[in-house]
Amino acid sequence: MVEECLEGGLRAVQLREKDLPLRALLALATPLRAATRRRRASFHINDRVDVALAVGADGVQRTHDSLPVSVLRAIGPELLIGASVHSVEEARTAAREGADFIIVFGPVWDTPSKRPYGPPQGLEALRQVTAAVATPVLAIGGITAARVRDVLAAGATGVGVISAILAAARPGEATRAFLDALGRA
Repeated sequence: MVEECLEGGLRAVQLREKDLPLRALLALATPLRAATRRRRASFHINDRVDVALAVGADGVQRTHDSLPVSVLRAIGPELLIGASVHSVEEARTAAREGADFIIVFGPVWDTPSKRPYGPPQGLEALRQVTAAVATPVLAIGGITAARVRDVLAAGATGVGVISAILAAARPGEATRAFLDALGRA
């Protein structure tokens, strides 16, 4: 599925497998890194700077309860560091610490993968976060190609998507629809 999305123009992949044992995560990350390199797409590992460095990933995505951005920067100065946040203050802290981008605290809308983290935050909360920091903010949670215009209007510079692509009958076409909506086809 990732190959099909990369063929459709996907520009970044984040490996977000929080429950995999370390060796299984490494075994999954290695071919994904190879695939993203072939397609010149960015590759990020969720929360595991050790795995990111081991496979030569482009970045690491910090969760709200993992190592601080400053510590990640010291361990992997060449990595792009994204920060997941859940409030305007967390966004400001991540930006102050040097996060390269912020995955907003979302979900903006309801989505199965984010239900454990609380109710949807909405566009106004997204607008508050984007207004509070100069760091690029990616919107997550219930994002569809039809909703891209709304999150961009709220100040987001991009989107992070799981279900709208994974549940699509043709993930490559779904990827292209997002790129079209973002004006990045």
